[in-house]
Amino acid sequence: MGIQKFERRLERFVEGAFARVFRSGLQPVEIGRRLTREIDLRRTVAPRGVLAPNLFQVLLSESDRAKFKPIEEELVKELVSVAQEHAKQEGYTFLGPVGVSIGTDTSLRPGTLLVAGDMVPDQGSATLTLPDGRRVLLDKPKVTLGRLPECELALADTGVSRRHAEVRRGPDNTWVVADLGSTNGTKLNGLRLDSPRQLKDGDEITVGSTSVRFEAAPISTGAGRTGAT
Repeated sequence: MGIQKFERRLERFVEGAFARVFRSGLQPVEIGRRLTREIDLRRTVAPRGVLAPNLFQVLLSESDRAKFKPIEEELVKELVSVAQEHAKQEGYTFLGPVGVSIGTDTSLRPGTLLVAGDMVPDQGSATLTLPDGRRVLLDKPKVTLGRLPECELALADTGVSRRHAEVRRGPDNTWVVADLGSTNGTKLNGLRLDSPRQLKDGDEITVGSTSVRFEAAPISTGAGRTGAT
């Protein structure tokens, strides 16, 4: 249904002088369809739901890029909406805000395109990265690691206790890891924890046979990000 809405919205800015331009060849709605297909293909099951890509790069041929240039800014906004609506419809979640950039690939023939999507966490939040590359966004005061399904980070690891350890917010936007009285203990960078410890970027937390890497939120420089390249 998101694509139909997208197609109807396109009509308001692909009119008049632009109508002749889009009478043949690559159509804007085809980009929307490829975007939703990329979301479906790249989705992955995470501890707390199904994650989908949130940052996308659309590559067009030189001639198609020139054709789309007059409506590129509006098209980017509409593609972001398409991704958000499709994720809502399918029950997907994003690690961070949705962004779309449009670029040129000189090797592409007119009428062809490439769409690539990546899962990129909110750059204002710290994350825990699992061995398979999945990321858990630290967007709550604490994240519990354990075997129970209600844990924010539920792990199918027999060496992990039901509620094994937690990563919680400390003062001044820091994060602390603490063992919760687990049977096998919790390790930080290979050393067993005997008390809560403040985390540093790149620290490795081990519970049972599972290790997760803590990645601190980057320091903001105040720089913005453009929607197209």
